[in-house]
Amino acid sequence: MSISSNLLAIKQTLPKGVTLVAVSKTKPISDLMQAYEAGQRIFGENKILEMTDKWEAMPKDIEWHMIGHVQTNKVKFMAPYVKLVHGVDSLKLLEEINKQAAKNNRVIDCLLQMYIANEETKFGLDQSELMQIINYIHTHPDQLQHIRIVGLMGMATFTKDETQIKNEFLNLKSIFDSLKQQPTTHNLQPSILSMGMSGDYQLAIQCGSTMVRIGSSIFSV
Repeated sequence: MSISSNLLAIKQTLPKGVTLVAVSKTKPISDLMQAYEAGQRIFGENKILEMTDKWEAMPKDIEWHMIGHVQTNKVKFMAPYVKLVHGVDSLKLLEEINKQAAKNNRVIDCLLQMYIANEETKFGLDQSELMQIINYIHTHPDQLQHIRIVGLMGMATFTKDETQIKNEFLNLKSIFDSLKQQPTTHNLQPSILSMGMSGDYQLAIQCGSTMVRIGSSIFSV
């Protein structure tokens, strides 16, 4: 199987309304261009400097998503071009993205990363921390003018126990549904639920995911 045939096979399994992010971290530009030529326009990277190198070298109609843990001191490098930041896990990081977006006269879309896994290695907010950020947005309408929270992201526990994974996904879907009940503002417009990777994306879609992050199933040939 080639990268293009892997990509097309996966796209055929995705229901309408589910967005595919091709996770291209560590892959050479030649691999990304194969996916690009097969029609893929959204790529996800987990290192800002690597993503920036690829952005500079590749066609400019690509949407770049930062899917890894974000260090605040590197935000400035992606602020000119990044479309969506998946892993926002603190108000401090939101403020830095807002600051760097303002310097570039942009509004950057962000997903708040929720901690749903039974693993200490994962990053993310708990529900009280999520509500602290949402309350801050509602009580400080003049702040954070250059970011827009468009939804939530979460990663399930790395396990073969499908029941556990399903329960974690359904938990995140429940939190997302609650978030959508909040009054929307110019910078709070939740519509995206990003959950599911190569090993569990079909289960994630069943649980309500609207965006899946798939790497090895596309680029392993």
